[in-house]
Amino acid sequence: MQRRTLGRTGRETSVIGLGTWQFGGDWGPVAAEDAFAVMDAAAEAGTTLFDTADVYGDGRSEQLIGRWIAANPESGVTVATKMGRRVDQVPSNYVAANFRQWVDRSRENLGQDTLDLVQLHCPPTAVFADDAVHDALDALVADGSIAAYGVSVETADQALTAIARPGVASVQVILNAFRLKPLDRVLPAAREAGVAILARVPLASGLLTGKYTTETTFVPEDHRTYNREGQAFDQGETFSGVPFEDGVRAAQEFAASLPEGVSVPQAALAWVVAQEGVTAAIPGARNAEQARSNAAAGSLDLPDDLDATVHELYDRWFRATVHERW
Repeated sequence: MQRRTLGRTGRETSVIGLGTWQFGGDWGPVAAEDAFAVMDAAAEAGTTLFDTADVYGDGRSEQLIGRWIAANPESGVTVATKMGRRVDQVPSNYVAANFRQWVDRSRENLGQDTLDLVQLHCPPTAVFADDAVHDALDALVADGSIAAYGVSVETADQALTAIARPGVASVQVILNAFRLKPLDRVLPAAREAGVAILARVPLASGLLTGKYTTETTFVPEDHRTYNREGQAFDQGETFSGVPFEDGVRAAQEFAASLPEGVSVPQAALAWVVAQEGVTAAIPGARNAEQARSNAAAGSLDLPDDLDATVHELYDRWFRATVHERW
């Protein structure tokens, strides 16, 4: 597994991390023992970055990770959590008193005195440029509650605003073969500033596993059912904001372009981490086999001409509908 520096944190982490939104239940139910098996498999395969949030299962994801870390104290895993989505999404909620409360809750959930990395969880746009917000986050670093902070964003413009702030260590942005806009300005700006880029939704909510057909359905509690049109939160979080049927067909073309023996999700992840400026991709996994397969992408040689294929598919299927939106 390749390793890279996690931006201004100075830590080294694996280029394939483990996203744990699924531990909270928004991708259908995941039993605790299955979550532990996923973390075991990921760590054994060289994964050293777990990404979570206080809102995933109202803390369940953090709590499961905390229990796993307690049982594996020598794992060397960096835990990146997120805060801010448990309240109304208005800038006035992003204040020092709330940050303290949210951080203390995550510290308890994760069993950590000092959180490795805390990210603002796709806050309102005004928050990114608010000096008082960054002062409050700097104070949490100074008192040892958190080691570093970053942001998760919905748009490229939000990412650029965050990258320009000297205290921001990392930016988490949707980047996959169906969402290429970060390549234009975000990745170059992050490289220049020494800010980590964590590529989230790297498999486009499963479209880039190549397993779905236009007839595939999901359980009611899965966001791929209830948020397909952006009913619950930003539409770009579900299937990267692309129409499901178009995503299925584009994924089929992506799969057909690969050499024999190269799996679709591994190629999709390998493409993401091959982009200059990307620190790590953070795919989720519902079972140990998926975790091991994802991790293997961290040492996969990129198939010839895959980059050209990605850009051609994007231009033909998605650029007109998603590029300017996010």
